Amino acid sequence: MKINQHARLSIAPMMDWTDRHCRYLHRLLSKEALLYTEMVTSPALVRGGALHLLDHHPSEHPVALQLGGSDPDELAEAARIGAQAGYDEINLNVGCPSDRVQSGSFGAILMEHPALVARCVAAMRAAVEVEVTVKCRIGVDDQDPQVVLPEFLAHVVGAGCTRVAIHARKAWLEGLSPKENRDIPPLDYDIVRQMKGLFPNLHISVNGGITTLDQAKGFLDAGLDGVMIGRSAYHAPCDILCAADRVIFGKGGDTNAVDAVRAMVPYIDAHLAQGGKLNQITRHMLGLFTGRPGARIWRRMLSEGAHLPGAGSALVLDALGAVETLVQPQEAV
Repeated sequence: MKINQHARLSIAPMMDWTDRHCRYLHRLLSKEALLYTEMVTSPALVRGGALHLLDHHPSEHPVALQLGGSDPDELAEAARIGAQAGYDEINLNVGCPSDRVQSGSFGAILMEHPALVARCVAAMRAAVEVEVTVKCRIGVDDQDPQVVLPEFLAHVVGAGCTRVAIHARKAWLEGLSPKENRDIPPLDYDIVRQMKGLFPNLHISVNGGITTLDQAKGFLDAGLDGVMIGRSAYHAPCDILCAADRVIFGKGGDTNAVDAVRAMVPYIDAHLAQGGKLNQITRHMLGLFTGRPGARIWRRMLSEGAHLPGAGSALVLDALGAVETLVQPQEAV
């Protein structure tokens, strides 16, 4: 399956969340969905030599590296490093509204500089053979999305970009925190649909506020090429990913949280054997049973125990046993 087909459903890049442990878990739940790293800045790779940020497990594929930056030459070198590390796609962040991103002249503020973004995309494409994509907003601050978004997309398409993910909100760089920027600016899905009409050959994924697989399928049925889901996939991964391969991709059967937990045990043991800590992994597993019997005791046992000295996979299996104790009598009724 080509990566554009995997992009029918993708899990958004989320700082502090979609690290390699999170992605390993998500891949256990869906074989088909496209996964993204947290944003990695091009200066960190090129000037800082922080190659450990590219660590990933072979099972994560298809997996994309998201880069933040605004210097075409540096982004090209960072893309080359990412492709050499084995990533299937390099994505340019033109959507993050944080103060740190603004001060570095990358992220959402680049919506104001479409020609520069085009130069960045062109330089990255020239440096690598894997796909180079863009994740953007519909505009920033007082920009009129009906004017700026078509212009922005025309620039990146002109630079050879064939796939974008559009967060269907403006980013307010003045007056709103990054957290507020994820919720307060109103969603405008209509303009994303309009862009598909204007750019029929551009693969467009919609992002922002999507919480269910039914919603995702609705966007696909309405003519969009892909759906990117963020926080809902993190906080309740089974609601999004366990049926995704069947519902979105028409492949295979559904997965479940219990099997995923058991499959995580060897991975956890290997991480601990290398000197890692249990809670570095289990913090991403807290939402596995969200909305299901045993969710509360699962979260409590992991939250209270995973940071303690000597905590290991036995704690995870004990928590799973507590969940199964609650579930089985109900199933027997």
